Parts: sequence; C-alpha cells; structure tokens
Amino acid sequence: MSINRRNFFKVLGVTGATLAVEKKVQGSTNSNEDVEFYGILYDSTRCVGCQTCEFSCAEANNLPEPEDYPEIGVIRKTNESRRTVVNAFDTSKGEVYVKRQCMHCNSPACASACLTQAMHKTNEGPVIWRGDKCMGCRYCMVSCPFDVPKFEYQSPNPKITKCDMCFSRQQEEKVPACVENCPAEALMFGTRRELLQEAHKRIAENPDLYVNHIYGENEAGGTSFLYLSPVPFEELGFNTSLQQDSYPALSKGFLYSVPSIFVLWPIMLLGIHKATKNNSPKNDEDE
Repeated sequence: MSINRRNFFKVLGVTGATLAVEKKVQGSTNSNEDVEFYGILYDSTRCVGCQTCEFSCAEANNLPEPEDYPEIGVIRKTNESRRTVVNAFDTSKGEVYVKRQCMHCNSPACASACLTQAMHKTNEGPVIWRGDKCMGCRYCMVSCPFDVPKFEYQSPNPKITKCDMCFSRQQEEKVPACVENCPAEALMFGTRRELLQEAHKRIAENPDLYVNHIYGENEAGGTSFLYLSPVPFEELGFNTSLQQDSYPALSKGFLYSVPSIFVLWPIMLLGIHKATKNNSPKNDEDE
C-alpha cells in the first residue's frame, strides 16, 4: 500500500517531532537529586500484614478487592488489577511483612525509556502514566529495574497500570490512601528529605531493631518510596545488587552516539502506520 502526499508529510512531521523527543529524553537523564520530592517511608517492623493498604488502594482506584492473603513462601506480585501487595517472609527474626508497589524513582528508567513521555516523573514525586501520550511500545515495562509497570493484555482498551502514589489525591492536598488508612502506622508520607531524616533517627535510636540500611536511599539513584527493615533486605526478597546511580544515566552516552534512526525507529513505524491505515484504492489512483 502506498502513501499519498498528504500522509507522507504527516510522517515527516512525526519523525521531526521525535527528534525533539530524543533531545528531551537526553535531558531527562540528568539527576533530580536537588528536587524536593514527596514520598512514603515504609517501616516493616510495624507492619502487621492486615492488607488495609491493599483494600484502600483498590477502593481509591476502583480496582477489585484483594482475594489473596500474605502467606510465607508465596510471593504475590502487582498486576493490572492490584497496584500494591503485602508479602510475608520467614526471616532470621521471625515473620516479617513487606509491602511492594512502584518505587517512584528519582530518575525513573521507565520515563527515560518512554519516547512519548507517557510515563512521567511529576515535580511532586509520583511517577505517573499518561494514556493520551502512550503509543503502546511497553518500553517502560522492559526498562524498570523493579518490574513494576503492567499491561492490560485482556482489555480491549489496554493501559499501563501501576501505583501512582495517589497523585490525584495529592493534588487535592490529601495523603495517599494506603498511608491514610494504615492502622499500624507503618507508612509515613512527607518530603523525601523529611522521610530520610526520620528513617535515620529511628535507626540511631533503635540499632537493635533495624538494620543500618534505608532501601531506596541510594538504590537505582534513589527512590521516593523508602524502606526500613529488621533484617537484611535480601531476606525480604529485595534486589540488593542494583547500582547506586540512576539507570537513565546508563543510556545517556548511547543516546548521543547512536544514530537517531535506530533510537527513533519504533515511533517512525507508528507514524507510517497512521499515515497508511486509512488509505483506500481511490487515493492510490490520485497519487
């Protein structure tokens, strides 16, 4: 099927636009460490595994109620219908519960990999997905070091789903639903600076209760979701081999050195698809 003149120029427009996107992607690899993000501190020594955070999240986001319960040896993962899960682990200090969800990285790999900026790190801290910008490439899923973004494969109108730290509630000056409803006060909302100060204070005041490590302070360049634990984090299923620098920093040299055609090929194909899908035989006769 050929491309008529009007649609050909549309394709050129799309390709030109992607060059600007590439420049923005290159710029997005810069560190956000000086920005005062909001985040959440999770203290696993206080969590009782009640799943109130799960039920609150489901209600706030119109998702199905959780059906599974924390059980030692069973690792539950987030998916398209649940944005947070609580798992139970048998550790050197007995049973410990851990809440998992999007880590809301300071410099998120998912946002850096997204050619259309559908995955976006807000100035407030949450990493959100913007459906009107998404082209469905799912690069965000591949790039995330925490395996968080999920795709609605069974939906006729699929979306990328994940925790957005109740961004809409934050815009209404409300705290995330999980934080607001946690009966054990295992979750604390505040600026990342405040949360780190509180975490270090708890460790200093109770060195026998906590390991001297705040997960998320430096992992993957730092995250807006931070963890305290009574045991080494590998006992709780955490990836402790992540690099300290942000993952987008790894791609910075690549973006500058690789020809644009290779970086932008997927979005160019999208533009060609849009230009040709509505062609009809009568249009071909006019070319």
